[in-house]
Amino acid sequence: MSVFGQRSRWVIAIIGVVAIGITAWFTRTGLANSSTPAYETIAASRGDLEVTISAAGTLTPKETVEVGAQVSGQLQELFVEAGDEVEKGQLLAQIDATIAENTVEAQRAQLDALQASRRQQLASLKLARADAERAAMLWDADAIAKADYEAAQAELEIAEGQLESINAQIAQQTSSLKADEANLEYTKIYAPISGTVVSLDASEGQTLNANQTAPLIMTLADLTVMTVEADVSEADVLRVHKGQEAWFTTLGDSEREWETSVRQILPTPEVVNDVVLYKALLDIANPDGILRSDMTAQVFFLLGRADDAIIVPVAALQSRPARPDSATGRPANRPNGDAATPGARPNGRGDALRAAREQYPDAEMGMVLKLNEAGEAVPQPVLIGLQTRSSAEILFGLSEGDEVVTGQVTLKPRQSSNRAQNGGRPPFGPPPA
Repeated sequence: MSVFGQRSRWVIAIIGVVAIGITAWFTRTGLANSSTPAYETIAASRGDLEVTISAAGTLTPKETVEVGAQVSGQLQELFVEAGDEVEKGQLLAQIDATIAENTVEAQRAQLDALQASRRQQLASLKLARADAERAAMLWDADAIAKADYEAAQAELEIAEGQLESINAQIAQQTSSLKADEANLEYTKIYAPISGTVVSLDASEGQTLNANQTAPLIMTLADLTVMTVEADVSEADVLRVHKGQEAWFTTLGDSEREWETSVRQILPTPEVVNDVVLYKALLDIANPDGILRSDMTAQVFFLLGRADDAIIVPVAALQSRPARPDSATGRPANRPNGDAATPGARPNGRGDALRAAREQYPDAEMGMVLKLNEAGEAVPQPVLIGLQTRSSAEILFGLSEGDEVVTGQVTLKPRQSSNRAQNGGRPPFGPPPA
């Protein structure tokens, strides 16, 4: 035998071994002669479904007061520190009161002098009134000259006018004294609300100048009630309204949901990087002080809720079916009867669908592929209620446990042999001897 003949036999043998291996691999993996479809399915289940829109927000105290100084002077003493709890009316700080005290003392001395002048003028008025009365008696008796009578009457009027002037000066001085006493009282800084000292903006020994603007000393906030300021986009703000249910989570604890409602939507938006954002305000009780200022919150506004509903993944929804026939309530391109419900009355499914649409007039018509008892995927019209990005509520058409197609179709090998499908011979390799 020649060398060429031996090489040909080796080549043929190698090809045969490779063909047998390929055939065995195709048979094991189910990729050879596959024609029966196998579907990715999921069972319809019961559960709760909520449709929300979300927005980012920031926590702030609902009530915040900046405490400033109304008088100038040196800040002598601070009686609180940042983080302290204070009650309304509690003394917080003391400003140097030396100038204010001296001013009050000077005003009081001036008022005392005016009071003394008034007493003196009262005595002068009493004497002038007596002289005027005596002059009037003498004038009636024709015992005094007219000039003397008129002079006595004039002295009385002058005394009365001087008393009125002194009374006016006393009133003015009293008003000035009250203002200076108020300024003296302003050297003591009291808490306007009950709350927490969230910041100190001045320090002991600092000189405060209140001639132009009130210098800030500290900031108080009531942390028992917090407000979430949520930035709602203009695309979503029309679906948010006062009193709407909502909840939020914080960056530090994403598991806890704080339930609240919308208190107010501010009318004037903010424009950030050409994005129009409206502030939605939501109040939440914070008795334990867990929530703090400037915390980041993820807010969810509730648009709809379905409890104990039939739910399927959105991936199970197929293209919308044809419009139901007016007479039968079935899609116009499908015959009467229901392939997915053997033994059903020919028009029963259409009547049920029509009744369901009357019951849920706002529901959306949809279609799913439902597996029947034979494992075949058949179209099933459904009514869709609430829908999120991942799940949909089925109002009609499915029951709990029904299998629906959700993904791509793969191929499953038939039960018949490869030899029967290939005319009695394997797909690869030489014909049998």
